[in-house]
Amino acid sequence: MTFDNSVVFLSRLALVMLFLPFSALDKVLNFRAATGQARQAVSSPVLAGGMIVLGLTVEVLTSLALVTGTADRLGALVLAGYCAVTAFLFKRFWSKPDFRLRGPSQGRDVFWDFLKNVALAGALVSIALGPGTNGALGLLADPLSSTAPYATRGP
Repeated sequence: MTFDNSVVFLSRLALVMLFLPFSALDKVLNFRAATGQARQAVSSPVLAGGMIVLGLTVEVLTSLALVTGTADRLGALVLAGYCAVTAFLFKRFWSKPDFRLRGPSQGRDVFWDFLKNVALAGALVSIALGPGTNGALGLLADPLSSTAPYATRGP
């Protein structure tokens, strides 16, 4: 593996390590608590459990896609959508009664979490649709295509 490939691998690993292993493992070890959190978005315990299982599946499969470079464009786009959806479902800073810019504020802390989710989504979309990928139409034409992150490139 070349130095450049090592840097790409480590950067992709850093990008997804929030999801795999940490968030995925947390969902497994604390399934009941995760389901309780999901009930903020849906009232049914069955749907909440289904959301957690779906989230776990998304986190594992998309993380593996990004690290291995296999169908990484689709993986990045799905994970970007996941980050955006979870931001709006669970990082609802606008509903916190104590949101303010100065002084102690739980709402401001949630606001920063919301922005982090949105920033991650943006970074992931840039992997899926950025330079050298043929954009959105290229992804639609070949959804399992790869950015070939570890391919040897010329000088």
